[in-house]
Amino acid sequence: MPPLETVFSFASFIALFGWLLLVVLPGDDRVKLLTGIIIPLTLSLIYLVFIFLHFGDSPGGFGSLADVKLLFGKDELLLAGWVHYLAFDLFIGAWESRDSQRLGIPRLVMVPCYLMTFMLGPIGLLFYFAIRTAKTKSLSLSRRSPGEGEEAS
Repeated sequence: MPPLETVFSFASFIALFGWLLLVVLPGDDRVKLLTGIIIPLTLSLIYLVFIFLHFGDSPGGFGSLADVKLLFGKDELLLAGWVHYLAFDLFIGAWESRDSQRLGIPRLVMVPCYLMTFMLGPIGLLFYFAIRTAKTKSLSLSRRSPGEGEEAS
């Protein structure tokens, strides 16, 4: 097993690479594949390995804040938690990218959403939904964009 700092650096690098691709080439099909599937699944695999190898070795759990603090006191599980954030935040960012393109939300408007989702996860998602709701006048995820079989209203 590589040193923890090496795994941390690798996971952080590929996540950052995915975010940069979303900013620079969001409409490219290869970027969609990398950011929406390949990189998040690679990070998920890293997470799986660390959880499988170390979850049973650590006291703590998810029953209370004190248990979570104890659980993440083990460096391997703290790293797993970080990789969890990286995987899910990028997956959400890739969804935001695809969804915003489908809805015609300008790319420059999306850059702050990507930055906030990357750095602050749920706050970025909230920000994206505020923009999305202003654009669509709806919270529905099933709303179609113009040209997808329904007339624009």
